[in-house]
Amino acid sequence: MLKRFFPHLLLILSGASLTLAFAPFNMWLLTIPALALAIRQVIKLKHRPFFAGWLFGAGWFGAGISWVHVSIADFGGLPLIGSIALMALLCSYLALYPALATKLTAKFFSPLLWPMVLPFFWVVAEWLRSWMLSGFPWLSLGYSQLESPLSGFAPVIGETGISALIVISATLFALIHNRRTFANALLVALCLFTSGYLLKQHTWVTPEKTYSVGMAQGNIAQSLRWVPEQDGPTMDTYWKLTESLWDNDLIIWPEAAVPKLEPLAQPYLAKVNERAFTENTALITGIVNYNWETDEAWNNLIVLGKRTPDATSPEYQYFHSNRFSKHHLLPVGEFVPFEDWLRPLAPLFDLPMSSFSRGDYQQANLEANGIHLAPAICFEIAFPHQVMANVFEDTDMIITVSNDAWFGHSHGPAQHLQIAQMRALELGRPVVRATNNGITAFIDHKGEVTTRLPQFTAGNISAPVVVTRGFTPYYHLQELGVWLLTLFLLASAITLKRADINRN
Repeated sequence: MLKRFFPHLLLILSGASLTLAFAPFNMWLLTIPALALAIRQVIKLKHRPFFAGWLFGAGWFGAGISWVHVSIADFGGLPLIGSIALMALLCSYLALYPALATKLTAKFFSPLLWPMVLPFFWVVAEWLRSWMLSGFPWLSLGYSQLESPLSGFAPVIGETGISALIVISATLFALIHNRRTFANALLVALCLFTSGYLLKQHTWVTPEKTYSVGMAQGNIAQSLRWVPEQDGPTMDTYWKLTESLWDNDLIIWPEAAVPKLEPLAQPYLAKVNERAFTENTALITGIVNYNWETDEAWNNLIVLGKRTPDATSPEYQYFHSNRFSKHHLLPVGEFVPFEDWLRPLAPLFDLPMSSFSRGDYQQANLEANGIHLAPAICFEIAFPHQVMANVFEDTDMIITVSNDAWFGHSHGPAQHLQIAQMRALELGRPVVRATNNGITAFIDHKGEVTTRLPQFTAGNISAPVVVTRGFTPYYHLQELGVWLLTLFLLASAITLKRADINRN
């Protein structure tokens, strides 16, 4: 019996081992061997490719996004069996995407052609995962290569393109059966890694002027975030943390750092607005806006203090236009599908602040003390096309704010930071990341963290940010490069298959 189920176990374990390739472990060398092992088992289970791909996906996401269980268990108000069941349901759903890729590949092509076919269906599956049911493109394989030579491809073909290269290489290794096939697989891998290394030496954008930026990390416990009695202490915390930051060109507070609704927080906002203006700087903060007349709420970023260096008065007023409203809302956390049915079932489906309206997909950059910023709130940073749509010619930097206190001491926040690093590398823009409890960090245009605050501490941080001009090839081409590559390989496989049929 053990021998019969051993391939199934290997599929789950190979998927789970991929977790070590991503942050915070960063064992990027594991990615290709783990995927190759999984593909080899899929081929062995040739009559059940969908199930085999699903087992791999169950291990991949079951271990990789286990941090989701932390938020469900700690704040969902469900018994343990209920939170485990929901987690199993989520991972089972996400596992359908690699299952789809392996099923379509196995249905139409023999294993010898898989290196030319699986990359295409893998990219199709990942594209579907990025938008189906609002999308969850977390743990895409390319993120694991942020510290590897393959990251050199990010400014050219993006993270998805790196994923396709990984699949090509892993499939070749999965098909090794003699010295010749091993040599071929090794040669392709060496060519890819060498090309990536050479691309990393190229500078795609032009560094320009430097701004000093400060960030405050309040480290407010999630259980206290929306307790009315804690509003005052929370706002005092951020005020005190900012005292040593006023000499920066720009100051940033995290997502919903001000815990009061914007119309109710006007006295406090006026105080911060006036102080920032007096200090010749600007301060960006997250806050929830609520319109009493329309009963709509938005997860917002607003600018206080100086909009431009030569401003003669602070511009901020309630509902002013220099703001950003989150577009990509988090299911359950910020909107509840079928809410009339789900909200009564459990506290998980009736969390505070879980009924937001969407902002536009493309919005004007925030302007703060003359600095133009493309914002992304929380997991919006995981959607490259949305971030790209808000980066313009005069965009100085990308700003992303978040509250990862939901996920405790798990590996979720480190993965979140890794995603932000990839956006910086793809688009050639520095990313400034402000969070409630970590990981608050400065990321340069090469995707490297230059300075960061420790997690789970209240503190502040300042650093120079070098802004860039120009665009990477990926900004112009987006996924065109990876689609052309995978379609070319697919067409080659179809040609070879037809030639083989004609010979026989």
